[in-house]
Amino acid sequence: MILKGFKEKSNVKHLNKLLSERQVNVTDKKIESLGVILNIDEIDDFKLFRVFADFLKIRENKLKIIAFSENDKDTLTSWDVCFNPKDFGWKGVINNIELQTFLDTKYDALVSYYTKDVLELKMMTAKSKAQFKIGIVQSDERLNDLIIKTKLKEFDVFKEETIKYLTILNKI
Repeated sequence: MILKGFKEKSNVKHLNKLLSERQVNVTDKKIESLGVILNIDEIDDFKLFRVFADFLKIRENKLKIIAFSENDKDTLTSWDVCFNPKDFGWKGVINNIELQTFLDTKYDALVSYYTKDVLELKMMTAKSKAQFKIGIVQSDERLNDLIIKTKLKEFDVFKEETIKYLTILNKI
């Protein structure tokens, strides 16, 4: 139990370091690839994001959706790409090759669709190499470039507002 606390503290320190060193580089490059991080404990309808990607004219092979759950993987057989706290080590080290590949991919945009204040979700967003990060209101506003203030269950509002602001920013 004590080691778990030390591990969490080292990961918080790593997260704060990542966020303080982050340089926002927003360009008017069109969005052609999209990554999505969601908390499957909060929302499990990944089809919403496929429809959203279709609306943004993003091809199927340029879309990657991953989920995070605080539960064990054994209970989540219906989802292919789901990660849990065991995939994270000390000082922000990722113990899962598939998750590390997702984070190293340079997506044009990343959607972080979760509201719970979970350290691992924030680390995934911060470690992502995505050019432009979009999220809903969270406790740490340094994570995303575009923050849409909406409730988690109001996906249509999130979609409309995101499209509106991406159009203004000349990204779609």
